[in-house]
Amino acid sequence: MSITELSPDRPARRVRIGIAAARFNQFITDQLLEGAQDALQRSGVDPADITLAWVPGAYELPLAADRLLAAGCDGVLALGAVIRGGTPHFDYVAGECASGLMRVGLDHGRPAMFGVLTTDTVEQALERASVDEGNKGYDVATGLLQMIALGDAIGGAP
Repeated sequence: MSITELSPDRPARRVRIGIAAARFNQFITDQLLEGAQDALQRSGVDPADITLAWVPGAYELPLAADRLLAAGCDGVLALGAVIRGGTPHFDYVAGECASGLMRVGLDHGRPAMFGVLTTDTVEQALERASVDEGNKGYDVATGLLQMIALGDAIGGAP
């Protein structure tokens, strides 16, 4: 039996990328954004093909992602940080953001990547957003390009 394996690293065409970024905890989001832009630049994405949309917080990211995909972006990154506090607010915001982004991606047939840190402490968030090593914005942007390329390889219109 022969298996066809598809695992492209990046699209073989020019792509339009949307980035939805949350202003809440912006000192963390800024670092995620820096990592994402670095990954996209290293992969050859023209900065003119990137649209950045700022929203108040993580809860609003799915709507911005939906609009960016509707406007013609090939894929979208959602960047932000939800840090656990002493109330159940964390669970509602993080959960609705994640499920909303999944729905947006499935509705459009294009990737809507979850680059929202969900941590217990500010220190954990800063560690995952570090521009020196392990930046999750970089990782999610790389994953977005892989998903766009995979969609191209598989074919079929969204």
